[in-house]
Amino acid sequence: MKEKNNKGLNIALWIVQSLLAIMFLMAGIMKLSMPIGQLYISMPWTKDVSEVLVRFIGISELLGGIGLMLPSIFRIKPILTPIAASALILVMILAMIFHISRGETNIIGMHIVIILFALFVALGRFKYVPILSKK
Repeated sequence: MKEKNNKGLNIALWIVQSLLAIMFLMAGIMKLSMPIGQLYISMPWTKDVSEVLVRFIGISELLGGIGLMLPSIFRIKPILTPIAASALILVMILAMIFHISRGETNIIGMHIVIILFALFVALGRFKYVPILSKK
């Protein structure tokens, strides 16, 4: 029975990893590729911080999205997957603090959901259904 539960948990983890990876990859690519003037339209906060910070956040999100999937898919250093999930939790906590400081509390719910999904992946891959390395 435990093996069946692990199989279901593994499937759920892959789904959540994939959704988070897609979201962070898209967010990172957008912050890296769009001209800063266009980012102001969809993300007004970008006009109040340096372009270097916006691009750094984009790199962090892009690398986090990659880290959620590639190490597990190829089973090369799969411990990087829960580490990436943990790092993205930190990114989202910092984003939440930043947006609260600006009075932008309408998006905090989304930050909390993303943190909970990333926490699910981190705990699931660290403790309950780790991906094993290729031999």
